[in-house]
Amino acid sequence: MSDASDELLMVTVQKGQLDMLNALMNRYQKRVYNYFLKCTMNAADSADLTQNTFIRVMKYRKSYKAGSSFETWLFQIARNQVKDHFRKMKVHNDRFNPVEVIPEKEDEKDELQYEREQTLMQAMKRLPEDKRELLVLSKFQGLKYEQIAELRDTSVSAIKVQVHRTIKQLKELYFEIENNLNG
Repeated sequence: MSDASDELLMVTVQKGQLDMLNALMNRYQKRVYNYFLKCTMNAADSADLTQNTFIRVMKYRKSYKAGSSFETWLFQIARNQVKDHFRKMKVHNDRFNPVEVIPEKEDEKDELQYEREQTLMQAMKRLPEDKRELLVLSKFQGLKYEQIAELRDTSVSAIKVQVHRTIKQLKELYFEIENNLNG
């Protein structure tokens, strides 16, 4: 059953086979954690939010609509967790600490790549929360524009424009930080 689609596993969980949630957790735990880590820039908060997300998946399993994308439904729960977290934190921009992101691959990174990633993370921290989330969902988590549009209750074309503008803003911030470090 672990080779089953996400949607089939979730329907099985809905029917009461809660042990099937383990397969979904194994598939998505790292991605959800990295999503939170890129949004909150805090490892402990990200671990807590990840755990709470899967608790909510179990608690609200009956609200999943069979035939719809499990991934989109899961990330909607995760988005709500982030919003609740920041609402509780009020102003969160002062809380950013440099953190290590769980690498997707087991390769050793060279020093130049590491420096570029650190500069990118600094630039990401300077983006407004909604723009940062947009990039995390589209570029880091690989959600399709259609899924993001559904999450944000907007059109696909609006998401494309927002992503394009946010990437342009991120690029400007990146080079500004890089120039300050080198100049």
